[in-house]
Amino acid sequence: MIPYAARSTSRPTNTKSERLAVRISPEQRSLLVEASRTQDKTVTEFVLSAATRAAEDVLADRHRFVLAESEWTAFLAALDRPPREFPRLRRLLATHSVLDEA
Repeated sequence: MIPYAARSTSRPTNTKSERLAVRISPEQRSLLVEASRTQDKTVTEFVLSAATRAAEDVLADRHRFVLAESEWTAFLAALDRPPREFPRLRRLLATHSVLDEA
């Protein structure tokens, strides 16, 4: 299995060899058919697209993300830079607050 970060599921791929079977109610099927028609897609295309987006959203804030090489280099450089000083923020956080009394 290819790790999540190494694959890009949002881009269409030409080689599809896996199947996914789902049992749904007649009402759910009607809903999916109607929604897919509004986007000029087959039900399969609509469901696959929506499910893929949902899966990517669930995993995106969990543990992995994908960056291009140049973006990854910039990200690492930002992590390696020393923290910036914000004197006004430091003063603000050092002042007494009504929340300190709670």
